[in-house]
Amino acid sequence: MSLKITVIGTGYLGATHAAAMAELGFEVLGLDVVPEKIAMLERGETPMYEPGLGELLRRHVAGIEGSTGRLRFTMDWAEAGAFGDVHFVCVNTPQKHGEYACDMSYVDSAIASLAPHLHGPALVVGKSTVPVGSAERLAAYLAEHAPAGGDAELAWNPEFLREGFAVQDTLHPDRIVVGVRSERAEKLLREVYAGPVGEGTPFVVTDFPTAELVKTAANSFLATKISFINAMAEVCEAAGGDVAKLAEAIGHDDRIGRKFLRAGIGFGGGCLPKDIRAFMARAGELGADQALTFLREIDSINMRRRGQMVEMTREALGGGSFLGRRVAVLGATFKPDSDDVRDSPALNVAGQIHLQGGQVTVYDPKGMDNARKVFPTLGYADSATAAVRGADVVLHLTEWQEFRELDPAALGEVATARVILDGRNTLDPELWRRAGWTYRAMGRPTA
Repeated sequence: MSLKITVIGTGYLGATHAAAMAELGFEVLGLDVVPEKIAMLERGETPMYEPGLGELLRRHVAGIEGSTGRLRFTMDWAEAGAFGDVHFVCVNTPQKHGEYACDMSYVDSAIASLAPHLHGPALVVGKSTVPVGSAERLAAYLAEHAPAGGDAELAWNPEFLREGFAVQDTLHPDRIVVGVRSERAEKLLREVYAGPVGEGTPFVVTDFPTAELVKTAANSFLATKISFINAMAEVCEAAGGDVAKLAEAIGHDDRIGRKFLRAGIGFGGGCLPKDIRAFMARAGELGADQALTFLREIDSINMRRRGQMVEMTREALGGGSFLGRRVAVLGATFKPDSDDVRDSPALNVAGQIHLQGGQVTVYDPKGMDNARKVFPTLGYADSATAAVRGADVVLHLTEWQEFRELDPAALGEVATARVILDGRNTLDPELWRRAGWTYRAMGRPTA
């Protein structure tokens, strides 16, 4: 008999995981406590923009014509507890207000709500990114509060989703990591992931602490690589070098590699910044804070990039005040192929310039609604052309494909001044210069 799976929390991670599990052939029940979110998902609509997710949902959500019907949604914890053999916990773990530490309240609440309804053997699998040591505590809670006692086991299976590629990363992951304490838990998870494992995806079995550390260690490494090349960009600015050529040269060394070596205004989003801060906080609690002091500088370099972009803009406008100057900002999301503006460097730069008196107009292909909620006082346009109309300077701050395909000549016809600052180092300098633009990129003063 095929396993039945529940997914607790249907946000970005949970909605994707639920749809992917249905795609892999399982009967799936998604649970959330927000009625509006459940209603959207039952219509096959996504609560966020993620390429391919809407199609995947409509392929499997019960009640949609032509669907397999393998995916349903509920707000009833008792129904979820009775339905599932394996329960994936996919709720949010944000940064605590005013602290570096991780807010575990959503995870704790999910486990506490599910536990009383586990009357038979069940495997509860954490996918949320949590401080190391959390699984140990939650496993003890489950054993004490679930009617099934020790038959209600815990496992930890960290997620490695990239926004914009979440469906691909779930169905065809580059690795699967499971922290387990029994052969039964490992066997169940091998059954859940039999499809990807059969395609050759490595299946790494480990203990709880290691499984919890994998995600934060991976994110810390990526953040380090990004901030390293951004630090080199600062040096290139001072020395007259070209950080793009520098990155190309060192990237040919296969010990270093070329990925994550594009200098710009830094990283943002709901994961990397808060994960490295929570990692530092937890290391301090464990008495290992000195091991991660380098992450403070990584965070500092990253945040410094935003202010440097503001100052580069001021310089492009001749120095002095932003008052009365019109600034077009292309991009609001923290990365392309997403509508996520959480801790977005692009929106932060736009906001800083606006607060200093600039007349800022923003355009983003998918992030406009979310951007308006965060910065309602900014100006917004419904196209790149409309955003640039009358601008004294144009900032390219999110590397959407749409922006790389813009016609610089046509855009120049509507701008007051043909000055573009490339905060992502992805535009073609020669193409823009041939159209009469002054092109400037971060870390490339002579490029």
